[in-house]
Amino acid sequence: MLRIDHVLGSRLDPDISEGLHRLEHRGGVDVVSIPVADLARRRLLATTRGGQELAIALPRNEKLFDGAVLFIDDERAIVVHAGTERWLRLAPRSIADAIELGYQAGNLHWRVRFEGEALFVAMEGRAEDYMARLDELIGSRRIGVAIVDQESGEDSDKRTSAATHDHAHPHSHGHDH
Repeated sequence: MLRIDHVLGSRLDPDISEGLHRLEHRGGVDVVSIPVADLARRRLLATTRGGQELAIALPRNEKLFDGAVLFIDDERAIVVHAGTERWLRLAPRSIADAIELGYQAGNLHWRVRFEGEALFVAMEGRAEDYMARLDELIGSRRIGVAIVDQESGEDSDKRTSAATHDHAHPHSHGHDH
């Protein structure tokens, strides 16, 4: 098991990117996929695509991020890849609906962000489970719902896909989000 106690830098750093480029040509860059929700963790166990087990224990002032270089030498490198993060976009129809939605999201301890008049909830599980908790608000059309995939590290305006929902029943559409 390889122990990682700090982030060496970003794959975009000029001092690092040149070495990574050479290693990529030789197949020497291994990737560890970290779920977006786990990027803020400082201690975790992970396995790279190549099978290398990692014990990551970062100091308080460091965080993982998409493109973080965890290891590099003359033979190989290990780089973090963070995938897309899924968000539930909730648009209340009135101030009263917004207050109730805010109460529900806070009571359920959901991780949220605000954009204009919409509340975005980070989905760390199935969309159906989140929508079931808001069934009354969705079913009565007091809030509009959309599922939004966002690449990690991008601005919230850069959405890769969205499926809008304006009806009450939790369900699956069969398309990838």
